[in-house]
Amino acid sequence: MGYIEQATRELYQYYPELTKQEDFDSFWAETLRLAAEKPLEPASEQVDYPGKHVSVHAISYNGLDDTRIHGWLIVPTFLNKDQYPCLIHYHGFTGSRGEPSQFMNWIMMGMAVLSVDCRDQGGPTGNATAYTHGFLSNVASKGVHDKYEYYYRYVYMDCLRAIDFACSRAEIDPKRIILEGGSQGGGLGMAVAALDDRPAAALVDVPSNSNLVARIEGNHGAFGAVADYLKRHPEQTDLIMDNLSYFDTMNMADRITCPVLASVALKDETCPPLMYFATYNRIASDKEVIIYPFNGHEGGGQGQTEIKQEYVYNRFADWFV
Repeated sequence: MGYIEQATRELYQYYPELTKQEDFDSFWAETLRLAAEKPLEPASEQVDYPGKHVSVHAISYNGLDDTRIHGWLIVPTFLNKDQYPCLIHYHGFTGSRGEPSQFMNWIMMGMAVLSVDCRDQGGPTGNATAYTHGFLSNVASKGVHDKYEYYYRYVYMDCLRAIDFACSRAEIDPKRIILEGGSQGGGLGMAVAALDDRPAAALVDVPSNSNLVARIEGNHGAFGAVADYLKRHPEQTDLIMDNLSYFDTMNMADRITCPVLASVALKDETCPPLMYFATYNRIASDKEVIIYPFNGHEGGGQGQTEIKQEYVYNRFADWFV
């Protein structure tokens, strides 16, 4: 038995008890219905970008509420095609839509890129939702007292509606959409893939939002904010653990139908790989995970980016003819 096989044996055997509530499916059916009824009102303005082989658009659309979600749409116009496959990028915690230059590797492959903000984090997107209770430390505890107010209910729908935006664009082929992201972005990719059957694949690195009770107990990453909240409000513990179960990707994994390429790092204390395997082991679709035995939350870095590009190019070769 090789080192990695021995070091990861526990991961592949990890099946913590699911925390899914009886109304889990109806909760998400209702939320998806409300999101579908909300007018998208997409907007796009081409920016003067210093490179004439791509077109770059500052875009926005309505989230689940009246929050305008901002992002970039970057199109490889040098190929002169009518339609392009599209990679939708979800960023890590406290990040933003980033800068167009970050995505030129995908553009050079011949893919359009849609990169969107998470509300209330590091980009130009704010938050129009009113909350009935305060929160502590960061947005992972915002609205945690009420599953209908919880921060990630809105973010999951904002990210799903990025697919709606992509499909509204004439230059995007709605049958060739891939989700991609790391950390928080990886968790969002898992959630959206579970809630929507349009993505052709999900590429997720060191994913968050899995096995949330264990994340809180271990004070890991952003969900340490929920532990801080519970120090102040211990009487809400059972309520909050039940509320978070609706957003835990291990409870959503059996809904994923697209292929998944994941990566984890064994020294990651922010999003521990054991936590993610509570989700990964329950994915029934085609899946693969890359293990980085001595890396932390940085994951595989640019090397993993190369693996993702090769995966897409080989698996969807007809997209790039």
